[in-house]
Amino acid sequence: MDEALILARVQFGLNIGFHILFPAITIGLSWLLVYFRIRYETTRDAAWLSTYKLWVKVFALSFAMGVVSGVVMSFQFGTNWPGFMNVVGNVAGPLLAYEVLTAFFMEATFLGVMLFGMNKVPGWVHVLSSIVVAFGTTLSAFWILALNSWMQTPVGHVEVNGEIIAGSWLEVIFNPSFPYRLTHMLLASGITASFLVAGLSAWRMLRAPGDEAARKTLRFGAHLAAVLVPIQVVVGDLHGLNTLEHQPAKVAAIEALWQTERGATLTLIGFPNEDSERNDYAITIPKALSLLLTHSLDGEVKGLAEFGADVPPVAPVFWAFRVMVGIGVLMLALAWYGSWVLRKPGAPNYLLWAFAGFTFSGWVATLAGWLVTEIGRQPWLVTGILYTHDAVGEATGGQVGMSLTAYVFTYTVLLISYVVVLTHLAGKGSQ
Repeated sequence: MDEALILARVQFGLNIGFHILFPAITIGLSWLLVYFRIRYETTRDAAWLSTYKLWVKVFALSFAMGVVSGVVMSFQFGTNWPGFMNVVGNVAGPLLAYEVLTAFFMEATFLGVMLFGMNKVPGWVHVLSSIVVAFGTTLSAFWILALNSWMQTPVGHVEVNGEIIAGSWLEVIFNPSFPYRLTHMLLASGITASFLVAGLSAWRMLRAPGDEAARKTLRFGAHLAAVLVPIQVVVGDLHGLNTLEHQPAKVAAIEALWQTERGATLTLIGFPNEDSERNDYAITIPKALSLLLTHSLDGEVKGLAEFGADVPPVAPVFWAFRVMVGIGVLMLALAWYGSWVLRKPGAPNYLLWAFAGFTFSGWVATLAGWLVTEIGRQPWLVTGILYTHDAVGEATGGQVGMSLTAYVFTYTVLLISYVVVLTHLAGKGSQ
């Protein structure tokens, strides 16, 4: 594979991976802020006011990081991937524009009122501004996921003179994988925000056990996660069945299934060997894969051999999926156990340390899921329409490598600074 293509893919992966960290927080956190704000408005409990003022700072910082990294990412379409816009720009361009016109402008306008207008506008106006900002973040996710889902399962388009245009915008937007992908992402953001709130609250309680606001938000985060994670399990299963229908090669790579099988074996763990098309040192469960994917012990599951050369790299997809599921299981266990323990006043130190350690666990699960989604689509950039290698620009490997090095350094500094600021804010609490 060409060096420039590999580096361009790594660079875009770095950019989108860094960017997704922040919407993964802000989408869910914006709705938690609505809850905190309404609780204060209805109860006049000072603890809820302090909670809102603390977490709105976290939201503002995360929102700013998301905007900056998102702008940088958008330039990649022109610099590294001009073929993408040349072929499907008539579909991708409007969807990206809709996100800016309907969502970003709404967020930016009411964010000012939300951040600086609490003592300058009536309470109901400030509550309304928080709701509008939360709706805007969700609407932003709607448009971005519509485009990404269309790239995975494109429908509703026609080809004119070598360019793809929308034949039906309703079909383009509400493509077969969109409802599952959007719901999965919104739940992922809610879970990420829940563990962030619980984790930073636990960090605060380790330093100040008597902080009433931190105790409230720890319990709230744990209880919310305990509800959302099981729902995510169900949605994830439905999403997997949809992927099996529309992207069977991706599912075959996720499961490292090399040949089509009836009563297919589930590989829990192992080392995919692409050269010999087998899984080394595998721990398996007979017939379990067919049961999961077809709901029948003898159901047929297509293997990678069915798809010729158009298959994704197996090992990264296989391992990323297992990281996502593994972290999800641990999050479920901690949320349920923590919710049970936190029914009573006080929290043992071991539980506080556990939640503090899982503060950014949602990031790990989300990134692993995005690796499954994006690597699993390869070698296609737009499935069945545009190969990834046909969209890359003319920049040399050396040029892309230099900019990639600069991105790695910049993003490392930004991420460390972001985490330091968040833990500093949590350590101070809602004073």
